[in-house]
Amino acid sequence: MNAKKSLTAVCSAVALSLVTSTAALASSGATNKVFVSGPLILLFLGFCALVVVIQCIPAIIMLYGMVKGTVSVVKDEIAEAKK
Repeated sequence: MNAKKSLTAVCSAVALSLVTSTAALASSGATNKVFVSGPLILLFLGFCALVVVIQCIPAIIMLYGMVKGTVSVVKDEIAEAKK
């Protein structure tokens, strides 16, 4: 019975602490600051996006080829072995 009472007390303490909790301490620090990026940062991010897009082009072409090869009808040709 003592274990049941202590388990009830722990559950009550956890529930009470969760109900009365406020915002996290880490969230109150830099929420009102505005970070301004310079033009070089935007140029760098644009270059990174361009690299990703250029690398996607061969992948899309290869995917199109695989789908086309899967869907295309193959003629039934019987291969005969020479004796």
